[in-house]
Amino acid sequence: MSLDSVSELHERLFTIDTHCDTPTARLVRTDWDLGERHDYAIDGSQCDLPRMVTGGVDAMVFAVYAVQAARTGEGRGGAHEGALACLRRTHAVIAEQRAHCGLALSAADGLRLKAEGKRAIFLSLENAYSLGIDAGHVEKFYRRGVRMIGLTHMLNNDIADASTDPRGAEWGGLSPLGREVVAECNRWGVVLDASHASDAALDDLLGRSAAPVVLSHSGPRAICDHPRNVGDRLLRALAARGGVLHINALPISLVTMRSNRRTAATAEVMLRFAEFAATPEMLAAADLAYERVAAAYPNPAVTLADFIRHVEYAVELMGIDHVGIGADLDGGGGGFTGLRDVSDYPNITRALRGRGWRESDLEKLWGANTLRVLRAAEALAH
Repeated sequence: MSLDSVSELHERLFTIDTHCDTPTARLVRTDWDLGERHDYAIDGSQCDLPRMVTGGVDAMVFAVYAVQAARTGEGRGGAHEGALACLRRTHAVIAEQRAHCGLALSAADGLRLKAEGKRAIFLSLENAYSLGIDAGHVEKFYRRGVRMIGLTHMLNNDIADASTDPRGAEWGGLSPLGREVVAECNRWGVVLDASHASDAALDDLLGRSAAPVVLSHSGPRAICDHPRNVGDRLLRALAARGGVLHINALPISLVTMRSNRRTAATAEVMLRFAEFAATPEMLAAADLAYERVAAAYPNPAVTLADFIRHVEYAVELMGIDHVGIGADLDGGGGGFTGLRDVSDYPNITRALRGRGWRESDLEKLWGANTLRVLRAAEALAH
């Protein structure tokens, strides 16, 4: 399939990626311009507006991530304020680029912005630790544009258990506060995201949420046995409740390694710093420790074909109505031949077309499934 025909196809579809870490990784730097074309080979960045245009991507869900520090008033307060500051900066950047993009607060907004020739930016919160211990803060983040909240990151928090905490389960799923957060998200029309959460937390969430839920950047464990991926039983349950699995492009979750030592070592670093406040000094020390882990345990060699294998397995297992794309760009995803950054997304479409995918199926994968979940959350709130 030629580049021109892929571009024409993307123009007909609504295309969205549900997890991109650009706000925390890039936008917090005032010298980094979202409206300028960057080069992955030079600065390692993976998403900007010009490359979204090249990739035929209409919308991204920009994740605001707060490092998990101590579960104390000081630690939670620092994460809370840090997330709010990142949101303010992201809003400012979107306003600066208003000629080329806009903030999307609903499924309809995403479609409207596409019709106007602009890129749609949705906002999510990764790691509900930054909510603190007040479920009422869901409303605060909703009013600041957040339309998706991820329960955990790599460690257990006050909301739920994580899939990678070296200490094992703390709550056996959702905590009592977590159940309150689920109800508040349903109340306000915020989509609940269980990527990074434990199997028990996802199981609990599926039984409690009145709206469909998502895995914004995960994969099938049957293809790659990684704790952040999800087993067949839960993926079928997710589909049965109307949810969507968005396939991650994180190398260590695409190809099974001899050990999960990189993931375990990263979690150990997080645990080492988890009792401290998130000061600049602590964050700098943690960054250095993460760099050492990455150097000691490099990513496996992966290809676009590995990513496609996850997509097709999930579709066969769950049905075409329950799979989407959430590559985790600027957060460790991609960066390999065929899928370096957002400009490479036509390669996904070309590969699937070459394997006999119909346009109607690509329409669901690239955006229609995600729009359906957004609308369901909105309708429940209304």
